[in-house]
Amino acid sequence: MGTKQNYIRWTAGAVLVWLAAASPAQEPYRNSELPIEERVEDLLNRMTLQEKVDQLRIFHASNKINLTDDHALRFSNEIRERLEAGVAGIKNPGADYSAVASAELNNRLQRYIIENTRLHIPALFVIEAYHGVNARDCTVFSRPISLASTWNTELVKAVWDTVGREARLRGLHMCHSPEADIVRDPRFGRMSEAYGEDTFLTSEMVLAAVTGVQGDYAGLSAGTHIGAVVKHFAGYGQVQGGRNFASIEISPRVLIDEIYPPYKAGIVRGRALGVMASHGDLNGVASHANEELLTGVLRDEWGFNGYVVSDANDINRLHIFMKVAETPEAAAVMALKAGMDIDLYSEDAYIHLPELVKEQPELEAYIDRAARRVLRTKFVLGLFENPYVDVSRVRTENRSAASLELALQADRESIILLKNENQTLPLQAKGQTRVALLGPLVTDGALQAFEQVAGDRFQVSAAEGFELTDRNRTAPKLVTPDEAVLEAQLELARDADVAVLYLGGDKYTSKEAYFLEGNHGDRDSIDPVAPQDELLRRVKALGKPVIVVLKHRRTLSINEIAKQADAILDCWELSEMGDRAVAQILMGEVSPSGKLPVTVPASIGQLPIHYSQKAINFRKGYLFTQNEPLYCFGHGLSYTTFEYREPVLSAAELSAGGSLTVSVDVTNTGKRAAKEVVQLYLKDVIGSVTRPDKELKGFQKLEFAPGETKTVSFEITPEMLAFTGRDMLTDAEPGEFVVFVGASSKDHQSAGFRFE
Repeated sequence: MGTKQNYIRWTAGAVLVWLAAASPAQEPYRNSELPIEERVEDLLNRMTLQEKVDQLRIFHASNKINLTDDHALRFSNEIRERLEAGVAGIKNPGADYSAVASAELNNRLQRYIIENTRLHIPALFVIEAYHGVNARDCTVFSRPISLASTWNTELVKAVWDTVGREARLRGLHMCHSPEADIVRDPRFGRMSEAYGEDTFLTSEMVLAAVTGVQGDYAGLSAGTHIGAVVKHFAGYGQVQGGRNFASIEISPRVLIDEIYPPYKAGIVRGRALGVMASHGDLNGVASHANEELLTGVLRDEWGFNGYVVSDANDINRLHIFMKVAETPEAAAVMALKAGMDIDLYSEDAYIHLPELVKEQPELEAYIDRAARRVLRTKFVLGLFENPYVDVSRVRTENRSAASLELALQADRESIILLKNENQTLPLQAKGQTRVALLGPLVTDGALQAFEQVAGDRFQVSAAEGFELTDRNRTAPKLVTPDEAVLEAQLELARDADVAVLYLGGDKYTSKEAYFLEGNHGDRDSIDPVAPQDELLRRVKALGKPVIVVLKHRRTLSINEIAKQADAILDCWELSEMGDRAVAQILMGEVSPSGKLPVTVPASIGQLPIHYSQKAINFRKGYLFTQNEPLYCFGHGLSYTTFEYREPVLSAAELSAGGSLTVSVDVTNTGKRAAKEVVQLYLKDVIGSVTRPDKELKGFQKLEFAPGETKTVSFEITPEMLAFTGRDMLTDAEPGEFVVFVGASSKDHQSAGFRFE
């Protein structure tokens, strides 16, 4: 080990002398005054084939890159060999270290890569961002589905701005986020990683995420933010049966009108640096080998000039799993020609390219194309000028008080009041009201937050939560608590005036099924796992007010909860400040203002149930059951009430190239200040093809003082009416349209206009 460390230090000194003597005139790619395109071409022309191919591969740091006790860089000979001719990037370096130690590790690692490769090309250090930066010692924000529930794009952008800053502080450069997938099947275990069922809402959230994490693009070269990788292109959330790795069946028209727009928002409007392809297929063509998708749509139509990265091992899976390539080598060629630039993790795909070029020399042009895109990204990020981070800044700026306050604000705005019978909430202190916190998902943090917020107004006690599963990370199994556990919960409820039950699911009941074999995360039922409904019924039988705090990662058919609970707060999965946000809302310090980003079905048999289906889908119902969802898309109550007047249109006709305005007066008719999300939907009455029942086309989240009236206006343009017609061209057709403005997809006022 000592020999290796001496080698690194000696080599570093020798190379630094050489770098100091180098002239920008001799190496144009090192001249920051030149356009990026010129620098890329100069560097590419200097590279060997092996060096180019190594710029097309990312490997996972795993536990193989570390710091010693005296903070020296330590890694194995295997890692040394991987870095010999350079690398596109490394996933999760330093993720398990503190932010300061991670920054130190990444500086040392980057220095080693630059100083020990012939052309001194820096590496991209890559992370995920599902709840903030997926690394130790960063602010833990709520998951994307919770952020979507805020319906507040400025707030979501601020969250992602913080994510970008905290990631760059620790020496990271790219994140494999956000997800632009539409999620309409709650059987799918990865539902909480995306922004819901609606095309427009998801598009706006993805745009906020990309522009936030990239610092409005300017933050990339400034060294303050990281690049976004929009995923999983395209249609990944539409897997058959809600099962990870299953096939994807989407009609061409739905693909263009409903599935593509969120990706396009992040890629075209947001200028995302990267795109990750989908595990799945489209019309039988594997996405990782789909030239029409990765080159035709993404580059030729949308003008994307960043890089495309595979999902984990998915190039090789064209051979071993998708069965569309005869050999790993054939899989590599298929992906490369289709437009796949970076091979993520695989040791049996792009590693074969140097040998393949000997037999197929035409492949080198494709390798150049891919390497060019990767190098361009590194230049955009300013890594050739500023490859290292200032560790001193990490100590003062990472996970700051402002970041925690932002996490709390996002939580407060995301919590959805689904039900509030007889104004059960907010809790009223009468004397010293006794509150019992119960259920499998109650934590010590919930009790502490409740006590801090309540002060001496409430007497709070908490039962010990119980496990829903055996917590196995790959294939968890359900567990049934002893009767004594349930009885202890009931005993606490008997001594209380109000019972608050923390129910739903956790990271073991809904998760990514990430391995091909022996790993599960999807479900064939969306009912809450036992014995939660039974516990709820027993507590309700005590005759006391029952409040449910619903925590979950997938939509659940909460029939018993909807029936038995007096009030329901839907929280999805909140940040590290979530317990405090819940307590503040329960006790009325803040009025809830979240709205559902999904439709909540009564049963799995109602799927698909998204509100924006074709109008003809809602004509017939089912025998012997309710046919309405439990809660509609956009639903969310408040501690005050809002009155919507009839919408007023600025004109009865909209012409091509013109616009009209719809305005509505909204009044806070209650006694509390609160925020409300005013939602705009459009319906095409007659189309050349069957049309959706209605589509969200705008929303505004506004704060109202008690008694305050605001006139809320939306501009309607022909682009908002466009869809893919019988000729497969996208345009707006003349005819009658209905505009709906209101509090949800069901609760609204309407007006009509004609497009000519």
